Amino acid sequence: MKGNIVRQISKTLLLALPLCLFFTVVEARSSIFGAVASKSSQTPTALVDKEVTVFGARIRYVEAGSGPTVILLHGLGGSSEAWTPNIGPLAAKFHVVALDQIGFGKSDKPLINYRIRTYVDFLDQFCKELKIDRASVVGNSMGGWIAAAFTLAYPERVERLILEDAAGFALQKDFDTRTLYALNPSTREAMKVLAQKVFYNKAFSSDAVVDLVLTQRIKAGDGYTINSIVESVIRGEDFLDSRVQTIKQPTLIIWGREDGLTPLSDGERFKKEIPNSTLLVIDQCGHVPNVEKAEEFNAAALKFLQ
Repeated sequence: MKGNIVRQISKTLLLALPLCLFFTVVEARSSIFGAVASKSSQTPTALVDKEVTVFGARIRYVEAGSGPTVILLHGLGGSSEAWTPNIGPLAAKFHVVALDQIGFGKSDKPLINYRIRTYVDFLDQFCKELKIDRASVVGNSMGGWIAAAFTLAYPERVERLILEDAAGFALQKDFDTRTLYALNPSTREAMKVLAQKVFYNKAFSSDAVVDLVLTQRIKAGDGYTINSIVESVIRGEDFLDSRVQTIKQPTLIIWGREDGLTPLSDGERFKKEIPNSTLLVIDQCGHVPNVEKAEEFNAAALKFLQ
C-alpha cells in the first residue's frame, strides 16, 4: 500500500515537473491519483490518443469531448499528461485537445534550436492540420508563455486565454542565468530542490518520490530540448515584455500563492498589463494549481470558458 502511494505521488510529481519557468525558475505538469487527488477531478473520460505530422515531425496529442475547442499547453519537460486531472471535467463541456509539444513527451525530439517562437509556429500548423480555426488556449508556465505569444501572433484564432503560473517576462538584469540549468535536473539533490519549488505539498519532495521521479526524468529523453530552450531564454528571445498590453481576448490568470518558480508578482503584472483580465490566486498552492488544487482550477476554468 505504501509503495503504491509513493508511486502515485511520484507520477504526479513527474507529470508535474514540466520545468518551465524562465523568469525565476520553472514549471510543472501532473496527473494526481489516490490520496493526492480529489475524486471529482478523476472523472473517467474517453480519451483518444492520436498523432499528426507537423513540419515533418510526429506530434502526439489526446482529445476528448465535443463543443468549442480548448487547447491545453504543458510546460518545459512536460507532456499532455500534465492535464490528466483537468481533461475530464473540461471535456464535459468542450472539445479538449492536449498535445505533447515538439521535443517533449511522445512527440518527435529533433535536434533543433528551440525557442518560444518555434512552439508558436508548431501550434499554428498543428491547428491547421486539425482544421481548428478558433479555440480557447490554456497554458501552464512555459505553456502559458506560448499561449500568450500565440494569441499575440494570431489574435483572430484565439477565443479566450488562461495563463496558469505563466512564464514569459524578461529576466532581471542581476539574474544569474546559470541557475536556469536547474530546470534539467540530473541528481537527487537537484530534483529535490526543484520539487520543493514546484509544490506547496511537501509530500512531493520525499526521498522515495524523488528517486522514482529522477528515474523517469532521465528516461524522458528531453534533456537536449530543455537546455536548448534555456539557452534561448539566456539569449533574450521572445519575451512578452511591452507586448501583452495588446491582448484583447478575455483572459483568466490563475496563480498558486506559494509558487516557488514564477512569483505571484508575475501574475499581478500580467493582470495589470492585460486589459481584459482577471487574476485568481489559490492559497496553499505552488506552481501547478491544475494539479495541487485541481478542483478549484477546473471550476474556475469552466466558469470562465463558458
